[in-house]
Amino acid sequence: MATCAVGAAVSAQYFLLKHTFMTSGKICLLPGICGGKVLSCYSSWRTCSSSAPSRSSEAPAADVCVSSETIQHFDGLVRGGHLRKDVQQRHVIQQLAQLQHTMKTYSNSIYLNPPRLSSQDDSSKPQTGITSAESKSAEPTEKEAPVQPPPKGFYIYGDVGTGKTMLMDLFYSRVENSRKKRVHFNGFMLDIHKRIHRRKQSLPKRSLGKMFTYDPISPVAMEISNETCLLCFDEFQVTDIADAMILKQLFETLFKTGVVVVATSNRPPDDLYKNGLQRDTFLPFIDVLKEYCHSICLDAGIDYRRTDKAEAGKLYYLTGEPGAEAFLDALFEELALRQRSVTGPRVLSVLGRDVTLAKTCGSVADCTFEELCGRALGASDYLEMARLFDTVFIRHVPLLTLSLKDQARRFTTLIDNFYDNKVRVVLLAAVPLERLFIHSGGDDERDRQLLDDLGLSGEAAERLSLFTAEEEIFAFQRTVSRLMGMQTESYWVEGDRSHSKKHSNT
Repeated sequence: MATCAVGAAVSAQYFLLKHTFMTSGKICLLPGICGGKVLSCYSSWRTCSSSAPSRSSEAPAADVCVSSETIQHFDGLVRGGHLRKDVQQRHVIQQLAQLQHTMKTYSNSIYLNPPRLSSQDDSSKPQTGITSAESKSAEPTEKEAPVQPPPKGFYIYGDVGTGKTMLMDLFYSRVENSRKKRVHFNGFMLDIHKRIHRRKQSLPKRSLGKMFTYDPISPVAMEISNETCLLCFDEFQVTDIADAMILKQLFETLFKTGVVVVATSNRPPDDLYKNGLQRDTFLPFIDVLKEYCHSICLDAGIDYRRTDKAEAGKLYYLTGEPGAEAFLDALFEELALRQRSVTGPRVLSVLGRDVTLAKTCGSVADCTFEELCGRALGASDYLEMARLFDTVFIRHVPLLTLSLKDQARRFTTLIDNFYDNKVRVVLLAAVPLERLFIHSGGDDERDRQLLDDLGLSGEAAERLSLFTAEEEIFAFQRTVSRLMGMQTESYWVEGDRSHSKKHSNT
């Protein structure tokens, strides 16, 4: 029986490896698998039709003549079977196409002088700064034309798997502007906090007895504005009070210096940081976001990552499954042979800390769940792994119960970062994917200790527990959905970096 099981595993391995390595770019050389067709980077999103148009907040009327190439490309993906007809998605891409057309010639340089507003000005309105030419005159004359406000961005929200990220990436890939940036929101906020810390560290030492205050948020925002005029965020979410307290000032400065934002999120604007600590302080940010971004709901009520699509062989195994360990061992060895490197441990340097992975070879890492999520690692560690590895094995993933809440949260952060950077994963888990998470309800000892430490009780404690529970549910649903998407043929091919970059253990 064992011999048969190993034989079956090796056969499955051969199918997967043949699929993985007999490709050139994105042209599949296996007619039996995908008919020799070009594999679009969006082919994993096979969305079904929907008759209801998306709901939007002050969204502009779509003009199909504007940036028609983008719309034609989207329609071509539908005709080619890479996407299924979806009225909501086409409505969104029409509006994004208009912004794409605007961004082709857009620059925010005119807004980069700090805004000088009169007492009558409303700081939450998209008023612009005064140009250097205008500032030379104490009283503007009638001949001086006012500076036009920057273009409005988009905030696209809806449930998991509805195509939000796909549409944003389609828009971003076709924007002809060198000063654009696309980033996961968690990664962006990590970078913001690093910049704030660096600015604080560079301040001169204060003399004893002298009071000195310094606000680094606006200068950091100005740094970003000088680097880019278009920011595209995936997974815009606010779960950290440290982020919540600085967002209004940060984004108000970004918007006033002409930065255009396009973001995707699982939550509508009014639900951001819902039930979070000190939310009253956060609420003004929502008004700023609405002022500078059109809000569009994209939600057909179906997670399309779960619909039938070509799979890249079997990538999710159960611990008790015969031959599962043998398959993972054989697949790692086959991938390692193509790395032109040696198998061994690797030390990653992250923010001055050393993070050691016990078994790696070039761009492939063979890890355990305990190694990745049992230690106090965070988004910055996982981002570094995503930079170095295109394939990661994760063995012995347990049922994520109440007693493993911290590990479960790290796992969701890990998958978010891997998915966003197209890292391929092969998993060996204790239970099927749909049963991987058990929601805790926020009543464990750890949460009770947090409430005690914060001195919260009654209604405030109830709100915090509700906030924790809701964020967990969103995160768990997103993780399961993304893991399903990561098992598709198109994702696996797209994540192969071997044709573009050589990795080594140096």
